[in-house]
Amino acid sequence: MTFNYPNGQEYRPQMLAQRKLHVSSQSRRGMSLEADINAANEYYRTQKIAVIYKKPTPVQIVDVDYPVRAAARITKAFFRQPSTTDYNGVYQGHYIDFDAKETNNLESFPLKNVHDHQVKHLKAITEQAGLAFMIIRFTRRHETYVIWADLLLEFWQNQLTGRKSIPYSTIVKFGALVPDKLQPTTPYLEAVDLLMQTKKES
Repeated sequence: MTFNYPNGQEYRPQMLAQRKLHVSSQSRRGMSLEADINAANEYYRTQKIAVIYKKPTPVQIVDVDYPVRAAARITKAFFRQPSTTDYNGVYQGHYIDFDAKETNNLESFPLKNVHDHQVKHLKAITEQAGLAFMIIRFTRRHETYVIWADLLLEFWQNQLTGRKSIPYSTIVKFGALVPDKLQPTTPYLEAVDLLMQTKKES
């Protein structure tokens, strides 16, 4: 026995399943990069793959309102110092430190999205043989890449006399694409593995 939709199209369970999968994929694309990375980090810790956390923002609390004892509310605070990067931790015996950025640009990643103190911090990590990198999501392309901090530093140093962005084509060539998966949805360490393998072979 077959069933038809009001428009006459035949109802097929497998088509419905495919539609649900498509909707699920689209909804995941709508999540922020930070949320995706946080979920990936939780997965990595649970599976004992890596220990990576988002760094807390250094905030100095100045004033707190106590309307009732159990409902304290911060009414005034300020950043004690500029934050460095978003995440750090340990992976396969390596100290890793990285930042994550999103852009709506299709053809480049604007360097204005990065701050000078963040670049200096990534440079310092690299000089100490740590793994320093940047995760960049091109939201309109639905693509996420990992690039070494060295590539960011190269373009950062040249921005005063050259272009003020990293071309998408350069990121594709020298970076590693983060695959789309179910768990975690943004397995960025797979891209890091690929970059590490490429570095060993060069």
